[in-house]
Amino acid sequence: MKPVIAPIHRKEFLQEDGILFVRTDGIPEIMIKTPLILAGLIVVALTMPVQTSFSSTRTLDLIIHSDGSTHVTSEIDVDFLDSDFELSLFGSSIDNFVAFEVISGSLLSVDIIEDKAIVATLGSSSIVVDYDIHDLISKEGRIWTFSFDSPSNYSLLMPENSVIVGMSVLPNNMKQIDEQITLELFSGPTQIDYIFGITTAPTITNQREYTLDFMTAGLIIGPIITVSIVAAVLIKRKQSKSPQIHVVELPEKQSESKSLDPETIFSLRPGMREDDKEIVKFIFENGGKVFESDLRKKFLQPRTTMWRAVKRLERLDIVEIYKKDLQNMVKLRNDLEVEN
Repeated sequence: MKPVIAPIHRKEFLQEDGILFVRTDGIPEIMIKTPLILAGLIVVALTMPVQTSFSSTRTLDLIIHSDGSTHVTSEIDVDFLDSDFELSLFGSSIDNFVAFEVISGSLLSVDIIEDKAIVATLGSSSIVVDYDIHDLISKEGRIWTFSFDSPSNYSLLMPENSVIVGMSVLPNNMKQIDEQITLELFSGPTQIDYIFGITTAPTITNQREYTLDFMTAGLIIGPIITVSIVAAVLIKRKQSKSPQIHVVELPEKQSESKSLDPETIFSLRPGMREDDKEIVKFIFENGGKVFESDLRKKFLQPRTTMWRAVKRLERLDIVEIYKKDLQNMVKLRNDLEVEN
C-alpha cells in the first residue's frame, strides 16, 4: 500500500516558510490612475479661488431725492484674491459713481458697462460704492412710486415733506426725524407710493425707532389706506375735469404760449439741482423751447446724460418733450403749479 501524502495548503506553506506572496495584477493600473487623481486634485485646488470667489453686502443704504433720483451707498465684502470685482448695479442710468477702499479710503478704478461695474480692488477685502441712479422712481400724476428688488436688507430715507400712501410690504423698523421718514426693509421686491405736501399723514414723535407689531401696523396702515383712497378720489376727479393727455406729437401752435421765467420755476421747485437750473435758463433764453441736440452742444454732455437731465425736468412737470422734424423738442411748461 502506497502511503497517503496530505496536500500542502497555501496558507500552511506561507506560515511555515515565512514567505509573503503579494498580488501584482492591479499594480500597473493603480500606478497609472494615481498621477491622474493627483493632477485632478491640483487642478481643483487651483481653480477653487475662482469658483468660490465671493462677495456679500454688509450694508445697503438708499436715499430718495425730491427730483426722483436715488442715492445708493453700499459696503461690500469681496474676495481679496480677486484683482477685479464685478458688481451688478440696480439699473443702467448711473451718475456720480465712486468706489473706495474701506480701511485706507483710497479711490478705486472703475469701468461701468451698462448695469455692471468692474472695480479694481487692489487686494482690498472690503469696498464702498456710492452712486446716483434714476431707474427706481416713476411718477404718475401726483403719486411717486419707488420700486426695488433688493438682494439684502437695507435702509431707505424718504424725501423731505413726503407722505407714504401705499406700501407692498411692512417695514421691519421705522423712524421719523423732522420731516423725513427712515424705513428698515427686508430683502426682496418692495413698492412704495408717496406724495408731497400732505401734513395729515401719521407722524412718529420723539424721533425714536420702534419695532412694528400688529397694533402699530394697524395704526400705520389704516391712515395710509385712508389717505390713498382720498388721493385716488382727488386724482380721479381732477382727471375727469381736465384729463391728462400724453401726446408725443404736439401742434406747433401750442408753442406760442409764453413760458414761465426761471425764477418763478425755481421758486415753485425749490429742490432742483444746479445743473438742471442752468438747462432751464438756457431753454428760457432761447424762446422757451430748444432741441435736445442743442442742449448737448451747449453743455457738452453725452446723449444719455442729457436725456436723463431732460427726463428729470419732465418728471418735475417743468418741461414737456415732443417730436419735431424727427428730433426731441424740449419746451418749458407754462402751467407749472406748486407741488402739494
